[in-house]
Amino acid sequence: MSHLKFTQKALLAIGLCVIVGLMINMGNPSSEPPAGESPPTPDRPDSITIIGVGDMMLGTNYPSVRYLPPNDGRDLLKPMWGVLRQADITFGNLEGVLLDKAGQVKSCKDPSKCYAFRMPERYVNHLVEAGFDMVSVANNHMGDFGETGRINTLKVLEKASIHHAGLLSRPTAIVEQNGITYGLCAFSPNTGTCDIRKIQEAGDIVAELDRQCDIVIVSFHGGAEGSSHQRVPRRTETFYGENRGNVYEFAHRMIDAGADIIFGHGPHVTRAIDLYKDRFITYSLGNFCTYARFSLKGPNGIAPVIKLWTDKQGAFLKGEIIPVFQEDEGGPQPDSLKRAIHLIRDLTAKDFPELDINITENGLILKN
Repeated sequence: MSHLKFTQKALLAIGLCVIVGLMINMGNPSSEPPAGESPPTPDRPDSITIIGVGDMMLGTNYPSVRYLPPNDGRDLLKPMWGVLRQADITFGNLEGVLLDKAGQVKSCKDPSKCYAFRMPERYVNHLVEAGFDMVSVANNHMGDFGETGRINTLKVLEKASIHHAGLLSRPTAIVEQNGITYGLCAFSPNTGTCDIRKIQEAGDIVAELDRQCDIVIVSFHGGAEGSSHQRVPRRTETFYGENRGNVYEFAHRMIDAGADIIFGHGPHVTRAIDLYKDRFITYSLGNFCTYARFSLKGPNGIAPVIKLWTDKQGAFLKGEIIPVFQEDEGGPQPDSLKRAIHLIRDLTAKDFPELDINITENGLILKN
């Protein structure tokens, strides 16, 4: 009998706790979606999650080791581990070579101001710890230390099991995970890389990947640079006398050829997003993790992490903009001011007013 009474009392106490908890929760505004915001769409059991970030240069030992981060870079990506690890595939643009020493540095009039990026080879472990599966090596800094730098970078990435693409010697990568085959190809206007300006040839590469893979991810490094070039002009962009490609035409043509996701970078600022034939495009992911030697003033220090949910054929279901910022010497931090969200909402409304999507205050990207 005493045991029965104890059980009844325990049940009564539990019931009161539940009621009080419900009353408290009902009065807590944070438990409800913000005004004007739709709740997230429920995840489909067969959905795929893919994360993309922009430029990554984790510190350079050239022209001086003083451009390497504290604690040998071990803490640089830690603030974002919880985000980057939560995807089936995580992608970024590797802006520089992985090479301890040597290599033929590109020609610089003033070596003290030479923007040649040589990350220590051991820094690949920071990418592995953060959860990166794929990187693009199609950009201007992959040639900073000549063929030695290119060859060694591919060797270091391969040893670390990070898939990579974009050089003429390594145009594509294919990986199978959990029964899904992913293809990556990458393009830029730079020597030794698959050329963003040769759209027909690029389309042939994408089409061949599409025949082999369930989901095709295309990366490009293109467009003019800096805060005065945040808009997508829908025409060929020239910067410092160099043809940097027509990123709008390129992205749409690659989707026509079979691409499912387009991750753009190169301008070092955030640009608008786009949706074409139910496939997602971001035109510039900005500076994600760039330690020293980069300007992080104003828009240059603001960037998104883009998280996408697709079906098993790569069709867009929903997305999320996770805002980050960098200041001082660099390294990504979560941005409570949500500046990348505000910026992408504004730029997308201006550049693609015809786009039938909703970007909420909290960064959800939903089809209307």
